[in-house]
Amino acid sequence: MTRQEKAAARSEEDSAATLRAVSGMAQSEQDAPQGRLLHDRIRLAIVSALAVNEALAFTDLKTLLETTDGNLSVHARKLEEAQYITCAKTFDGRTPKTVFRITVEGRRALENYLKHMEALIKAVRGK
Repeated sequence: MTRQEKAAARSEEDSAATLRAVSGMAQSEQDAPQGRLLHDRIRLAIVSALAVNEALAFTDLKTLLETTDGNLSVHARKLEEAQYITCAKTFDGRTPKTVFRITVEGRRALENYLKHMEALIKAVRGK
């Protein structure tokens, strides 16, 4: 076998290994519907922002993410239903105030998601 043929065979083996790794990760993602919950850009941004802040008010989070009230409400509710975040509603005088915090489960889900993405990047880049 020539040197070029060996290099081509190695490249094919590397490509096959990457494809198997990516395929396996995609399958595990399908098996864990909670993992897909964080794949949405807004939900990932909410959890990420809360991971680096003790708590964020609705208006602060909305400004930070540059999203609408409705969009933030829908995504926050899904995260709250999954118990990834908590939502505390109070009043400041007559003004309602909503504050979000990440839960232990939410932090764990974010860590797992980030590990998954790091493994995917390594598999695709061949490192």
